[in-house]
Amino acid sequence: MKNAGFSKYLGLTFVIGFGFFTMGLMDPLYDTYLPIFLGQHLSSMTAIGGLMTLDNLFAILLIPLVSVLSDRTRSKMGRRMPYILILLPITAVFFSLIPYTVASLWILLALVFGLNIFKQSARGPVVALMPDLIPGKFRSEANGVINTMGGIAAIVGTLLLAPMMNLKAVLPILGQTQDRIPFPISGLLILIATTFLLFFIRENKMSAAAGNAPEEKPAPFMESLKRVWKEGGSAVLILVALFLWFLGYQAVLPFIGKYANETLGVSKGLAGFGAGAVGVAYAIFAIPSGYLAHRIGRKKTISIALIGLVVITLVLFAFDAIFRAGILSGMLGFGVYLGILFIFGIFWVSVITNSFPMLWQMAKQDTMGIYTGLYYTFSQLAAILAPFISGAIIDIVRLSTGKGAGLSDIPAKVGYPGMFILCSLCMLAAFFVMQGVKKGEAEEHSSQAAAS
Repeated sequence: MKNAGFSKYLGLTFVIGFGFFTMGLMDPLYDTYLPIFLGQHLSSMTAIGGLMTLDNLFAILLIPLVSVLSDRTRSKMGRRMPYILILLPITAVFFSLIPYTVASLWILLALVFGLNIFKQSARGPVVALMPDLIPGKFRSEANGVINTMGGIAAIVGTLLLAPMMNLKAVLPILGQTQDRIPFPISGLLILIATTFLLFFIRENKMSAAAGNAPEEKPAPFMESLKRVWKEGGSAVLILVALFLWFLGYQAVLPFIGKYANETLGVSKGLAGFGAGAVGVAYAIFAIPSGYLAHRIGRKKTISIALIGLVVITLVLFAFDAIFRAGILSGMLGFGVYLGILFIFGIFWVSVITNSFPMLWQMAKQDTMGIYTGLYYTFSQLAAILAPFISGAIIDIVRLSTGKGAGLSDIPAKVGYPGMFILCSLCMLAAFFVMQGVKKGEAEEHSSQAAAS
């Protein structure tokens, strides 16, 4: 039978992407406004920062667990859909209620705990749905599509919904809209996205059509986990590599807004444009990076992108010195900064779009959820560690520069260049680790099928 190409699966991939849309919609609003809500009760930034790591901690615990449970689930609706259809609507309700509980710290914290339990439990099945329904050789293209959906959702959350926090009105049921309305609107969009999945996804039928029908008796969890480590030398290496590149990325991400505000001197509103520049690049280049990987190979695409990230973070380090010297200043300097971050986003999405498909390519159908869970375990562990390591490096640079002065007497902007060097070193280390990866290319799907 002649191969119809990825176009045959494009519509299905966009529907699957609605699951990713829900996550991309919630994350920026959660990260931006929860610290503000917590700040009404807590003065300690350490305490607020600790609470902001809850989503990463729950991700490490719950994504692998629920992914494995869904691997072992058999129902008329499939393996992933029963979890998605239950967990996403509950997540929508919890997310919608967050700004309505701000008056009580304990109720707010209880809601945040509940939100993260249901949200992170849903994430694993949402992610595993795509490799279940899309043939292996098209997963880079498919991952590009769903990452684009996530990028569009992030843009919707930051550029369209976030400004509505200033809207002053009183609506039936919802009441006062100021400082609230983006959350219930997001909850409604999550319910709509879940409805799309309900009506258009027929998991069992589509999985079989893609040649990914699950085995009747999936391997026990511990046996499957041992198989990943025993048979997957390349899988282990790519997990180490992704830990390194997420460590580098998360070392910079939490501080780029503060860097723009404190070093470049822009307003707090404009300081958020740095993350927006990365997000726009993410949305634009996610699909092309998947097609590029299908043409030249996933490993080669990731390797080129990692070298690009090494170079661009060194450029950011040099930019800091140039800006301080007054060669670039004001809005011109800020514009150059946004352009550099946009290029950073191009390379970053090229890594993210193609690394997950490489890992999935190494999995068997009954271990797909385990591989998905391990991906999130390593990436979320990096997300937890990176801000502490990067912050410590910034403080060390400040102290060494201050020549005996107290930390509080030295502005934080003195230490920011250290985070760019850390990111560059992490990306370089990830590049060298990736050179040992021997599996995960799209054509392996065809050769494996022919062998069977």
